[in-house]
Amino acid sequence: MPHPIRKSNSKLHPEILIFDVDGVLVDVRHTYWRSAIETVHHLTGKRVTHHELHRWKSKPGNNDDWQMVASWCTALGHPTTYLEAQTAFANFYWGTDAQPGNVRREKIIISPAQIGRWAGQFELNLFTGRNRREFEYTFSEWPGTAHFKMVVTMDDVEKRKPHPEGLHKILRDRDPATALYLGDNIDDALAARDARVPFAAIIAAGEPNYRKRAAIFRELGAIALLPRARDVNKLLAKLSTTRPRTR
Repeated sequence: MPHPIRKSNSKLHPEILIFDVDGVLVDVRHTYWRSAIETVHHLTGKRVTHHELHRWKSKPGNNDDWQMVASWCTALGHPTTYLEAQTAFANFYWGTDAQPGNVRREKIIISPAQIGRWAGQFELNLFTGRNRREFEYTFSEWPGTAHFKMVVTMDDVEKRKPHPEGLHKILRDRDPATALYLGDNIDDALAARDARVPFAAIIAAGEPNYRKRAAIFRELGAIALLPRARDVNKLLAKLSTTRPRTR
């Protein structure tokens, strides 16, 4: 069940929905997460777990998987640069001539029909830590993509998450309170907080480090904890108002 809405947010009436991608619209357990674990093992010779992965993911600045891998490997005693991590990660994510990449396991977990229903009520946008190539591989031919007004990737900003530049690009001069950002990472919550955009965390009970991550999301001002992105429908129903919605 979604975490109860805080009373202080009961007057929110979002007109703009902004989505993160990984862990929100796409199941990345067998793509990015698997690639990260395989890369750390490849570079350090040490086998690591999903529990450890989420501990690293819960640290600010680690929405960028290449940065996370570099820091993780270095902490394990194998000093690793960002470029070294990026290059090694690519072999597992994109694959090589000898082995298919994990990207082939990519799975979108929201239907185009649901995206279309949201688009009928709200302006939709994406703010993702993916680069443009990674985004287009998965979304270029997906029917739901046409409903997003703006897509901001890591290639479209000078400062990456947790910096809120991507949210500023989407909102321009509009009131941040008219938006709602859905993300699954601490950096998403930090970006939303600094942009003064209401934030709902996508996190399901039973996920690694759930209690600690949930506590951090609450501390950073999340108005709800939702097991899945589509559960935002329940949240929006509670936030709905009878007055006409402006666009």
